[in-house]
Amino acid sequence: MTNEQPNNALKLFVVLSRAHKVIHECTNQFFQENGLNPTEFAVLELLYHKGKQPLQQIGNKILLASGSITYVVDKLEGRGYITRVSSDTDRRVTYAEITKEGTTFMDELFPRHEQQLKQLMDVLSAEEKDQMIELLKKLGLSIKNLS
Repeated sequence: MTNEQPNNALKLFVVLSRAHKVIHECTNQFFQENGLNPTEFAVLELLYHKGKQPLQQIGNKILLASGSITYVVDKLEGRGYITRVSSDTDRRVTYAEITKEGTTFMDELFPRHEQQLKQLMDVLSAEEKDQMIELLKKLGLSIKNLS
């Protein structure tokens, strides 16, 4: 630990919060323009990249309360982007799986999302991005260990 002034921690908090807010607003606008909310996108992105997932575990993987998952899955299923699939081995388990329509949608949407994030972060060099990743991981893990 250092003997830094307490206001440095406050300043860091404010700067992180403002940066997160701006990035969040830009990505949320992108999702809305494409007919999704951030949670719907997170569920689709998880299924798109990781394959079918038990409904009971989706909330933990995208940092969402489990009660909200049913609502989001219902909406995405209603649009034909995902489907529910019963487990062959355990009747208590139901999976969410991305459909062909959902995959086609994400094949078009995800690269544009990646490009938007690249543009938002291009102010930083590759080295600065790597440093930020390591520093934010360090911060997050140290806070988690305080609990």
